[in-house]
Amino acid sequence: MTTDTAEEVEGAVAELRAAHLPQVRGTLEQVAADLHARPEIRFEERFAAQRLSDELEAAGFAVERGTAGLETAFVGRWSTSGADDSTPTIAVFCEFDALEGMGHGCGHNLIAACGLGAGLLLKRVLTEHADPGRKAGGAGTTEARVVVIGSPGEEGAAGKVPMIEAGVLDGVDLAVMVHPAGGDAVGGTSLSRVALDVDFRGRASHAAGAPERGINALDASTLSLTAIGLLRQQLPDDVRVHAIVTDGGQAPNIIPEHTALRCFVRAADNAVLLDDVVPRVRRCFEGAAHATGCEVEIAQNTPPYLSLVSNPTLTELARRAFLATGRALAGGDAGSGSTDMGNVSQVVPAIHPMICLVEGVSPHTREFAAAAGEAETAAPVIADGAVILAAVALTVFRHPALAARAREEFSAR
Repeated sequence: MTTDTAEEVEGAVAELRAAHLPQVRGTLEQVAADLHARPEIRFEERFAAQRLSDELEAAGFAVERGTAGLETAFVGRWSTSGADDSTPTIAVFCEFDALEGMGHGCGHNLIAACGLGAGLLLKRVLTEHADPGRKAGGAGTTEARVVVIGSPGEEGAAGKVPMIEAGVLDGVDLAVMVHPAGGDAVGGTSLSRVALDVDFRGRASHAAGAPERGINALDASTLSLTAIGLLRQQLPDDVRVHAIVTDGGQAPNIIPEHTALRCFVRAADNAVLLDDVVPRVRRCFEGAAHATGCEVEIAQNTPPYLSLVSNPTLTELARRAFLATGRALAGGDAGSGSTDMGNVSQVVPAIHPMICLVEGVSPHTREFAAAAGEAETAAPVIADGAVILAAVALTVFRHPALAARAREEFSAR
């Protein structure tokens, strides 16, 4: 990253904050508050999708709703008048689903506001004021193609995957988003993840009067979890296996004829997860069924989440933008959970930085959910997140060679 480019990022942050953020900030904060007040879980985000789509349409984006056959997915597109096939196309992702029983404990209402804000800021800076820009060959008008993607079902359903399969990233050069967290961080990776739904079926009988006639499906569940616990000693340090019992039986005086588990299996490396760890975990379920005489059905009802690959060029641009907003990066990498933005990063150069909401407070907690709806803590995240994403994209639009470099890094990784 040259000194000139770094100064460009810093200048873009200053320009966006001073000339454009004040005109959209109130709208973004209201959108985040509205989504927080009406949390909707995966694929039920009708209010959120409508709210965001309406804002994009009002700003002049051409919005496609129901993308990839998903009711709550959408894509908003806008480009400068002189954009052509050589113009970089940058996708900004919005997530907006909530957690069951916890509302916006992952702060997706803030992700939505930041992504929307980036789109609105980019359109303003590229149209409402003269933008001399810079192309690789010299001075000229900055041209841009902006795509704001509303991806539902990130929490547990990998909603970006059917959108990718439907071609939403066709023609996209780069993809960006920002996620609230307990600290500021750019770069790094995430864990790939597979979700398994497991059903054990045995035979019911009276637990006191004739237990010998039953086949205990709860024993199979218990034995499988014990087997997984023992397996952990032989698993790599980055592997995580965690499960819940979704059906533990019908009544204490009935030998359980059916039990069910939901299990997440994670690892840093996609191939290790899919080819090694998941088969070993599956054998724990199969072995427990064999030992207890039960039948077992193991289903993978959602697509795998693949590990995130942070593009070096975009990561450095984001780092400069974070510092320009006054955020002190701690030096760590972003991410240790799983995200379907990882699947995006396997298709196009991408970044998924973390922006601090409350220092040290982890997502997926009630404290984080409360902070995501508190104006005093949420507003700086919305403002800085939108500006950071817009500054990264604007710098690339003004210097298209950066997009080419990011694509070269992606191809050569």
